[in-house]
Amino acid sequence: MKTAVRHVKKEKPLNLKHYINWFEIPAYSFERAVGFYSHIYGVKMDSTEANGYSMAFFPAKGGIGGAVVVGEGCVPNTTGPLLYLNGGKDLNVVLSKVEEAGGRVIMAKTLINEAVGHFALFMDTEGNRLALHSKA
Repeated sequence: MKTAVRHVKKEKPLNLKHYINWFEIPAYSFERAVGFYSHIYGVKMDSTEANGYSMAFFPAKGGIGGAVVVGEGCVPNTTGPLLYLNGGKDLNVVLSKVEEAGGRVIMAKTLINEAVGHFALFMDTEGNRLALHSKA
């Protein structure tokens, strides 16, 4: 049986600077999740409630922003897309706070290669599997 080949007209590439514009981390307990991320990053997260959703925002100084979100359809998981959070200059600074904030380190800081840097995996207090990345 032959498969038909679909010819797609070539379009100009978008040449995007970033492929992520915004991210949301689902949570069951708003206070617990905000406490966890506030602790590991040492930041204050501003929050709001609208249309049945609670959101706490990661401070983003002109960069890509995101939020912790609680509401219908926001279900923490370990099998969805893996989000790599910025680990700063050395991700061990953030990673060292994960367990004291109630999370669990799944994989310690691991070298990808010298050009790309390091990564680590952790579970947050809500059951989400996430990663950290840093150059050093």
